[in-house]
Amino acid sequence: MVMTLEADYAVRIVELLAASSQKIDAKTISDQAHVPLRFALKILRKMVADNLIVSYKGAHGGYMLAREPGKITLREVIESVEGPYMISRCQQDEYACTHTTSCRFHQIYDEISNVVRTKLESYTFDSLSGEAEKEK
Repeated sequence: MVMTLEADYAVRIVELLAASSQKIDAKTISDQAHVPLRFALKILRKMVADNLIVSYKGAHGGYMLAREPGKITLREVIESVEGPYMISRCQQDEYACTHTTSCRFHQIYDEISNVVRTKLESYTFDSLSGEAEKEK
């Protein structure tokens, strides 16, 4: 399984913003995170809507994290652009298993998805910056 390009870009954008203490404009975010501008704007809109990032309008506008990096998890960022993490579509409420054998796997897929969600939740953007490692 591979994380989507959009989720990868979202992580890069938040990592960049976490390292900065000031607003960064979309063009600079795009250039420094190596994310196409159009894609960066789409991702930024989603994360603003989810209150992960704050948007400032105008000539001196830009983007900043809405919270401290230590209060933003890897899970929040990935799920902001992809929706809730799940290993199989059979975990979706609107999906109905069509084969009787596939229903046996539903509980297993839930367990695996929960492990991954918990692990993603354990990483914050300050711990990813290496600052938390220096303190240990």
